[in-house]
Amino acid sequence: MKLTQEHEEIRRTVRKFIDAEINPHVDEWEEAEIFPAHEVFKKLGDLGLLGVTKPEKYGGMGLDYSYGAVVNEALGYINCGGVPMAIGVQTDMATPSLARFGSEELCRQFLTPSIKGDFVACIAVSELGAGSDVASIKTTATKDGDDYIINGGKMWITSGTQADWACLLANTGPGAPHRNKTLICVPLKEDGKRAKGVTVSRKLKKMGMHSSDTAELKFEDVRVPQRYRIGDEGMGFTYQMMQFQEERLYSALVSITGCERNITETIHYTRERKAFGRSILDNQVVHYRMGELMTEVEALRALTWNAVEAHVSGEDCTKLASMAKLKGTRLSRIVADSCLQYWGGMGFMDETRISRSFRDGRLGSIGGGADEVMLGIIAKYMGILPGRKD
Repeated sequence: MKLTQEHEEIRRTVRKFIDAEINPHVDEWEEAEIFPAHEVFKKLGDLGLLGVTKPEKYGGMGLDYSYGAVVNEALGYINCGGVPMAIGVQTDMATPSLARFGSEELCRQFLTPSIKGDFVACIAVSELGAGSDVASIKTTATKDGDDYIINGGKMWITSGTQADWACLLANTGPGAPHRNKTLICVPLKEDGKRAKGVTVSRKLKKMGMHSSDTAELKFEDVRVPQRYRIGDEGMGFTYQMMQFQEERLYSALVSITGCERNITETIHYTRERKAFGRSILDNQVVHYRMGELMTEVEALRALTWNAVEAHVSGEDCTKLASMAKLKGTRLSRIVADSCLQYWGGMGFMDETRISRSFRDGRLGSIGGGADEVMLGIIAKYMGILPGRKD
């Protein structure tokens, strides 16, 4: 799709912010295995970058998703995967359903401060034994008067140790697993302290995404008003599937920039690095591979923006978004691995960005729906999933 001057202005704003406020601190945050989310998000909120696609009445810009896509693509300029992932959770994973289906009261209580950067949000769907298989979650929200009583646990929660609230998926009744779930805004803090019944069981140590604090959360008799429900009871699975589309587009968009940067930086490094009397780049196997990989990136860009255009037009972008997520996250792994090889011993060192990219990029084919889930969705839309009569 054709981007406007306004799109490019937003891209420049994001890149300027990254250069000034994020990249100078990334190494420190990676070492600490956490970044100051409230501080960073407040600065992003002051620039309006946490609410680009959100309604103006709640403090957003009210722009269509193509502007959010430009922001997400630009987040790939951050020198790690953990910080942009946390930003993506705030804008494209924890808040889309709230903005679409939440009551005005609920949006003012949770969405507005999230757009301003006063609240850090997290998405609490995954559980042990129920990652990509969302229908299998066990967490319950039982009615008690005007409240829900929530019991269960959530796993791999991005920003889980710092978050102020969670967009939580829970079973609110018996019946079919796709019709008995509800999305609920659950406060994780009260007056700056951990909310009653909410426990951070542990901060998880990960292979990559080190600057993102990831937690296991436990909920024991956590009482929240039923008015904190997003939309209709029993529609949570459907809302979450809709919310997944923007999460998957986020993954693809960030992958475009990340792949492009890895290739460009590798070209620069191999041009300067000498072995056997000539630069590494002068070897045909190397410059041909760089050309091949950049061609793949351009194919990913076309696919992803085709999906973005469909989403903006109000079409069902599920198949295209699934394809883009599958292609983008797989290509991220391929590019990082291929490029790292040409960095030689330095590619294996933590101090080089390509090493970090290699580690961080592995999550993409697991989180937000594993590759195999994406392939199942694509096969379903193609009418070739076993057992279907399409």
